[in-house]
Amino acid sequence: MPTTGTETRGAAVRLRGIRKRFGAVQANDGVDLTVAPGSVHGIVGENGAGKSTLMAILYGFHPADEGTIEVDGREVTITSARDAIALGIGMVHQHFMLVDSLSALDNVLLGAEDGWQLGRARAALRTRLDALMAETGLQVRLDATVAELPVGERQRLEILKALVRGARLLILDEPTAVLTPQETEQLFVTLRRLRERGTTILLITHKLKEILALCDAVTVMRAGRVVLDGPIAGMTLDGLAEAMVGRRVQLGRGVDAGAAPGEELLAAHGLRWRDALGVPRLDGVSLSLRAGEIVGVAGVTGNGQGELLDALAGLLAPQEGELALGGRRFTPPHWLDPATARTLKLAHVPEDRHARGLVMPFPMWESAALGHEAGYARAGWLDGGRMRADCAAMMERYDVRPRDPALRSSSFSGGNQQKLILARETWGGPKVLLVGQPTRGVDIGAIEFIHGRLRALRDGGAAVLVVSSELDEILALADRVLVMAGGRVVGELPVSECSEAVLGRLMGGAVS
Repeated sequence: MPTTGTETRGAAVRLRGIRKRFGAVQANDGVDLTVAPGSVHGIVGENGAGKSTLMAILYGFHPADEGTIEVDGREVTITSARDAIALGIGMVHQHFMLVDSLSALDNVLLGAEDGWQLGRARAALRTRLDALMAETGLQVRLDATVAELPVGERQRLEILKALVRGARLLILDEPTAVLTPQETEQLFVTLRRLRERGTTILLITHKLKEILALCDAVTVMRAGRVVLDGPIAGMTLDGLAEAMVGRRVQLGRGVDAGAAPGEELLAAHGLRWRDALGVPRLDGVSLSLRAGEIVGVAGVTGNGQGELLDALAGLLAPQEGELALGGRRFTPPHWLDPATARTLKLAHVPEDRHARGLVMPFPMWESAALGHEAGYARAGWLDGGRMRADCAAMMERYDVRPRDPALRSSSFSGGNQQKLILARETWGGPKVLLVGQPTRGVDIGAIEFIHGRLRALRDGGAAVLVVSSELDEILALADRVLVMAGGRVVGELPVSECSEAVLGRLMGGAVS
């Protein structure tokens, strides 16, 4: 159990001189952090800056090598998540800790059963959750399985799970990474309501606009140290970005546009696909990609963008439509397949890097060869030495850190995982690149890098299709924008005629 010692006043949590080393990596290097009670405090930094390690220490996942922790004015020792929960600390992880096959109610009950009479425990918990949902506005269908819940509702469930266990301090790790703009705004309303009721919130995010919109104070970390700390008043997006990266960052419009597009490299017409329940996910979608342009696809998640990427990449065969690529034409039932796509110089960066882009237990050198194994085959054997060498070269060129091909794929931050996947898919010089959510959960320095690579591909004559739920990203990257709603393309505009307001109306189903 947590131990208590000397007492001080005025902070919900105070960390002093926190140091943590993993082998040769100094993750935290003398970090001080003070969080006022009843505030929203942002913690930002590049991937690998040490912010997640710091929160893992506060939540009991890792012990600090040096330093002290104070909660509500008392020095404490936290050796496990159980200790943290007992002290009123809750954490919502970027990748939710939920069991898909269990109901929402049973997910909250799991690990807190308190005896063998589950029926009585379940009823008591339902009463407490109903009261908490009424108080906070965090509405969740308690009897639905987690697999049935959309992402926003799963996140509300995670927050409820922490609050019902008595959390007065809530750590949120990249809470909007997989949310739609509407879900994000709904979350912000909830967080403001929680702040009003006295909950202290620690917000880890890469999205600096969210910090400015929501937080009372912010701490910026770089290379394991605090480089900026203070109230949000007077902070600017450019100032925060420069503090994070250590130099000025160029994002958004103002980057040179590409030249006039060239020949048509991919054309799709009349794509239709219904899922197993007969719901139309693609409803007559047509598009064209030309050399030397980036086409952005905007839309609320779940309006056919993912199915469109899969159809164009050969992972999904539509029931109707046709596709022209590399001088060949494909129609159902003889649709494009991924192996043929690669021979025709089409590459694909999937939306979900964990489920589709990497094998997390594999060393990175094996993940770096996924889908390209044929190029490493010699007399029926894979050339492991060349695979390692190519992975090392990819890491160097795409600034993947740490530069160790032998580390497990799961050991790398999200931004470095994404850069490796982009390196793998562009290594052979594709003519057409399909990219889903290129910078989801990625820090601002990696965003700048990835955007630069996509523009370089465009300027080298490739056609790039970018699907993103971030309108800022679409406006920053695209030369032309398609908007999808209800499985259809409801608008097509040059980026010069686009704004968040215009795209937002189209995303809502208004036809241009």
